[in-house]
Order: sequence, then structure tokens, then C-alpha cells
Amino acid sequence: MKISKIKTIGDLRKTNYASRSIKTELRDNLINNIRNGITSFKGIHGYDDTVIPQLERAILSQHNINLLGLRGQAKTRLARLMVQLLDEYIPAIDGSEINDDPYDPISNFGKEQIKKYGDNTPIKWIYREDRFFEKLATPDVTISDLIGDIDPIKAANLKLSYADERVIHFGMIPRANRSIFVINELPDLQSRIQVALFNILEEGDIQIRGFQVRMPLDLQFVFTANPEDYTNRGSIVTPLKDRIGSQILTHYPNTLEIAKTITAQEAKLQNSRTCQIHIPELAKDLVEQIGFEARDNEYVDNKSGISARMSITAYENLFSTAEHRCLASGETKTTIRFVDILGMVPSITGKVELVYEGEQEGADFVAENLIGTAAKTLFKNYFPEIKKLKHENLTLLPRNINCLFTLSDFMRK
Repeated sequence: MKISKIKTIGDLRKTNYASRSIKTELRDNLINNIRNGITSFKGIHGYDDTVIPQLERAILSQHNINLLGLRGQAKTRLARLMVQLLDEYIPAIDGSEINDDPYDPISNFGKEQIKKYGDNTPIKWIYREDRFFEKLATPDVTISDLIGDIDPIKAANLKLSYADERVIHFGMIPRANRSIFVINELPDLQSRIQVALFNILEEGDIQIRGFQVRMPLDLQFVFTANPEDYTNRGSIVTPLKDRIGSQILTHYPNTLEIAKTITAQEAKLQNSRTCQIHIPELAKDLVEQIGFEARDNEYVDNKSGISARMSITAYENLFSTAEHRCLASGETKTTIRFVDILGMVPSITGKVELVYEGEQEGADFVAENLIGTAAKTLFKNYFPEIKKLKHENLTLLPRNINCLFTLSDFMRK
């Protein structure tokens, strides 16, 4: 039966639909993908033997997950791709603020609807993309934003006591019931806000303005964090870390080939270029090698990381520099020249954090230094080292020798 024809709980009971928690849903669909050889995290490169197996094991374990890594390591991308492991559509009681399961409602509204209408209770269908919620942790985030607060206007209009659950205005987390909820940069969340997540992660109840509401929310939490935050801006409180089932470390690409694949996939190269531009593999290697050099450079703060976005924007600028040269010269086609490499400097200066020595030298100097170092590294891969010619030790002839040798005779000796 098509879901467009299933409009009430009674219609739903005639199908083979069975309620599942979101973590069971993710687990079952991942098992199906693994058995059928289907890639669950398409477009993620360099993690096949490291991050992705760990993430899949965390999903199989039905854990809440913390992705820990430096900027530009696809943490948020991984979280968003988990949506593809959800069922395409799920039913919910129509009008419910928290996506009540028709078979097991947890809100006052959902329970009253079923009590009033029974099998005629109307339902709605929620698409998988609408079951992803994301919040960037910033210092101004409040408990009201995430969990909820008492709405005095609703209390006055309905003539209800503040102790009545119906006066609650639900925050983002309850509204994300039966969904994936991502909190980015978790250490930036104030400690008192992190404490408010304890019960939601373990006991499933929420506390608002002093009274407790028993509400077993069904959520898959995914957190992202940067190791730098632990010392510079904030930290994850220990009891919260204890409630997160799996912590997975991400990393940067290990090889130039993987880095080039990521850049080619993510770079936005317009099809409306005014001239035909050829980019040799050496130029692509140089773009990526700059990132590798930056992660070990004495002028760059490697603790903050070198995002893959640097290579992506540098690659885009490289094309635009060649196009700009074409426009100025009136040419219709060209190839990347070494002089075009300097067009990537603006993409580098804005993407690297400098240590004191680097700031003293200046961002432009550091960018040009990285380009030069990358070119030097690649030069050794393409051209063999030139060694000095060594002369063989020759035995000198005595001065009083009576014999004369011709040059050919001497060489034969």
C-alpha cells in the first residue's frame, strides 16, 4: 500500500509496519548495506580502513558518537551521511511537536489524540532528510534553546498551571525526537548546558524549570569536537564524555592521491570558463603538497590543523588565475604555468594559523615559503639528485722514466 493512502493509525495497522528505535533502524539498515556490498558513506575518501569501520561498529553498537578531529576532516559530512541509513519515510501522529510514534506516543498531545480518535487518529509521513537536526555549539546557546522552557502565554491562554506539561515550549532536542541530532564543536558549549544533556543521553527524561517530565526521547546523538578546544576554548565535562558510547578520531589524507581525489570532488570549477585550461598532474600534486608542507612548517601552528578547504579553494584560484591571464592576452586555451601558482596565495593566507615567528614574517611570506618548499619536495620526486663527479685515483708515473706513452696507451693502463 502506498504511504499516500495510509492516513490514519487504522490504515497503518493493516500494513506490516513495526515501530523501531532510531538506533535499531540505523543498525538494521547498515547490516543490510554491509551484506549487500553497498557503500554507506559515499564521497568520503581516505577513511576506508580507519574512521568508517569504527563508525560502522559504533552504529552496530547503537552508541551515541563523538567525532574528534581537527578542522576540515569531514566530521560533519560523516554525520550528515548517516541520514542515508534511515528509512525513507516513517509515520508520526499528525500535529505532534515531537514526532510521536503512532504506536507509542510519549507526549501529552499524542496520548490525548489516540484516546480521542483511536484508530482514526490522523498520521503524517516524515522523509528521512527531515530527520536530521544540527546545532552549532556557541557560548550563547541556552537550555531553553536545546531542551525547552515554560511558555507563560500558553499557560495564560489555556488557563493552565505552570506544573502542567502542556505549558512547555519544547526546544530543539525534543522536537528532534526519532531523529539524528548533531551538536558541532561540543567543547564550546557551556559546562552547565553540557550537564543538562546528562539525563537525555542516559535516562531519557528532561527537566524544565524545576519540574521533571518523564519523556523517553528516541535520539541518535552525534557530537563533533576539535582537540584544540580542550585546552584553548573549552572542554567536554567528564560525566558527559562517559555517556558518549564511542569516540572516533578523524585524520587528514595520508597520500597525495587521496588528497587530489577529495579536491577534485569538492572544487567548484565553472563549466562556463572563457578559455580551455589544461592542468598537468604536477600542478595538482603541488596544490596538495602545500597542505602537507603546512602541517609540518615551523611558521604554522599545526595544532589548529590545515583544513582540506585550503587545497580546494587554492585549486579553484589556480584555475581562475590561468583564466585571468587568458582574458588579458586574448588567448582561447592555455595550460597552468608556474607563475599561476602565486595566484593561490590568498587561499593559503586565510587558511593557516601562524605561530609568533610566522606572524613576524607575515602571512604572504609564509604562503610563498610553503609554495617554494612544496616545489622543492616535488622536484626531488621528478628529477634525480645530481651528484658530483668523482675522479678515479691514478698512479703517477716516475719523472725519470725513459718510456713515452701515448694518451691511448695511458688510458689502456
